[in-house]
Amino acid sequence: MFMPRRLVCAGCGATDAWEAEVQGAALVGAAPGGTEDPFFRQPLWLQTRCVGRVLWAYNEKHIDELAAYVGAVLRHHVASPTMAMFPRLPVWMKRADDRAEVLAGLGKLRDLAEHSAPDDRSDAAHRRDDRPRLRGSAYFRGGAY
Repeated sequence: MFMPRRLVCAGCGATDAWEAEVQGAALVGAAPGGTEDPFFRQPLWLQTRCVGRVLWAYNEKHIDELAAYVGAVLRHHVASPTMAMFPRLPVWMKRADDRAEVLAGLGKLRDLAEHSAPDDRSDAAHRRDDRPRLRGSAYFRGGAY
């Protein structure tokens, strides 16, 4: 979340660069989560309306992880790099009553992942600025706090 990033659009050739902000001895990184890319603040491509809310994912691997968790009748607590996201999921995604609709929404996201034309974009995938990110995580360089 602190490494420099570069955005290149294969469709239009637009480019952008992101670097973590420096505040004193700290690097302020991106804050993941929400309906925008954490680095460039552009709307995520993979969004759809679900259970009266917006369901989103970063990529197909994210969709697979979410589908495995939501679809599990018995959820095991296994240590893995992605386990940290599950306790943070909203309650509506974890409720058994909403399981079928959330899995259907994840199926829509999987279908969207195969398309790249602007006309293929979900009506949910637009700039809303619905999750303000006033600051990201901080990484203190050189051990100074």
